[in-house]
Amino acid sequence: MKEFDFQAAAELFPARGRQIVSYKRFDTAALAIQYAIEELDPALLQHAVLQVDDERYDVGAIQDFYASAAYPFERHFSAKSSGK
Repeated sequence: MKEFDFQAAAELFPARGRQIVSYKRFDTAALAIQYAIEELDPALLQHAVLQVDDERYDVGAIQDFYASAAYPFERHFSAKSSGK
């Protein structure tokens, strides 16, 4: 398994169930992950897909990347990210 590249360009596809409701492109995967966890409505995060290069990652992977020691930003937990 290759190391995840937080600096690679990324696309985030928030979804309700199987229906993609929007699309957002980010200069880096780290910014996409930060947005997904800290800003995205939790209902949309549950079925969101992060695409980096040719790889796709689900919410569990997005959360793991955010919690990773390699994640390059300070973590800011909000009411949205905690589901409150």
